Amino acid sequence: MPAWLIALAVGALVFYTDDYVIAGVLPEIAADLGVSEGTAGQLVTAFSVTVALAAPVAAVATARLPRRGVLTAAAAVFTAANALAAVVPSYEALLALRVVAALAAATATPAMFGLAARLAPPDRVGRYVAAVAFGVTGAIAAGVPIGTWIGGVLGWRATFAAMAGAGFLVAVAFAALLPARSGTAPALTLRSQLATLVRPAVSLGLAANVVLMLGSMMLLTYLAPFAAGVAGAGAGTRGLLFAASGVAGMVGIWAGGAATDRWGADRTLLLGVGAFVATMAALVGLWAVRPVPVAVLLPVVTVWGGAAFWNSPAVQARLHRLAGPVATQALAVNTSGTYLGVALGGAVGGAVLDAAGPGPLPVIAGAAGLAALALLAAAAAPRFAVPADRA
Repeated sequence: MPAWLIALAVGALVFYTDDYVIAGVLPEIAADLGVSEGTAGQLVTAFSVTVALAAPVAAVATARLPRRGVLTAAAAVFTAANALAAVVPSYEALLALRVVAALAAATATPAMFGLAARLAPPDRVGRYVAAVAFGVTGAIAAGVPIGTWIGGVLGWRATFAAMAGAGFLVAVAFAALLPARSGTAPALTLRSQLATLVRPAVSLGLAANVVLMLGSMMLLTYLAPFAAGVAGAGAGTRGLLFAASGVAGMVGIWAGGAATDRWGADRTLLLGVGAFVATMAALVGLWAVRPVPVAVLLPVVTVWGGAAFWNSPAVQARLHRLAGPVATQALAVNTSGTYLGVALGGAVGGAVLDAAGPGPLPVIAGAAGLAALALLAAAAAPRFAVPADRA
C-alpha cells in the first residue's frame, strides 16, 4: 500500500479509538471528577451525537479546501483537545473538550474515506476504502484494549495523553505523506449537492446502511446476555466470542473490499447482507434448541462478525461512485447514518431485552437485514440508475 494510504488507515484507527476508549475508564473518570458513572457515560454519548450531527455540515463547509490541509488541521485540533482533556479539573470542561475532539473526528472521517476512494486506481477502490475501514476495526480490536490498559496502569488522564500523542503523530503523517494535490470538490451550490444526495440510488442506499447498522450493532451490543441465555457463556467465554467476531470482522473488511473490486458493490452487498440474515436465522434456531455448546455458537458468531464488516467497503465505494463530485458529502451523511444506526440499535435492543429477554434479538436483527436488502434492491432498480456522465 502507498504510504499515504497507511497514514489514512492509522488516522481512522486513532479517531475511532478516541470514541470508544473512554468506556474502559469510565469508573475512574467518575470517581476522580465526582460524578456518577451514568453521567460519565454521557462523554461517549456526546462524542457520538456530535459526530453524527456535524459530519455532513463539516463536509459541506470544507468541500472546496485541499484534503491534506483539512485532515492535518483536524488531527491538530484533535490532538489539542485530548492534551487538554488530560489535565482538566472538572467534568464540564472534559465534556466540552470531548465535543471539540468529536468535531475534529466528524471533519476527518468522511474526508479520509473520500480521499482513499478518489486516489485509488479504478480497479482497487474497494480495497483502498477497505484499508481505511480496517483502521476502524483495529480501533475495536486493539486501540480500545490498549487505551484501557494504559488507563488502568497509569490513570485515565494517561489515556487521553496517549490519544494526544497518537493524534500528533497522525497530524505529522498527514502533513508529510498525503499528496499535496489531493484535490478539492467542484464549486457546486448547496442546492446541487442536495439534489445529488436525495437521488433514490443514493438516498435509499444511505437508508439501507442505517437499517443494517441497527440490526448489526443491536446484537453486538447485547451479545453477552444472548450468549449467556443460549449457551450459558460466562465472562471468559464471552471474551472469546467477542474476539472471534472482531478478528472475523477484520478479515471480512479486507475480503469485502477485494470482492467490491471484483464483483461490484451491489453484488458484494447482496452476498454480505444475505450472509448476515442467514446467521441471524441460525441464531434463532439455536435459541429454539437451547442450551447449546459454546463450540456450536462460536462459528455462527464468527461468520456473523465477518459478514457484518464485509459490507462496509462496498457501501463506501458505492456511494463514492454514485455521488461523484459530492462523494465526500455522501460519505459524511453515511457516517451520520452509521452512528444513528448504532444508537437506534442500542435503544431498540435494550427495550426488547427488558421486555422479552434476549431471544427476540436475532429475529429483529434479521428483519432489519431483510429491510436493508429491500432498500438496496430498490436503490439498484434500473429506473433509479445514475447516467454514466453523472456517476
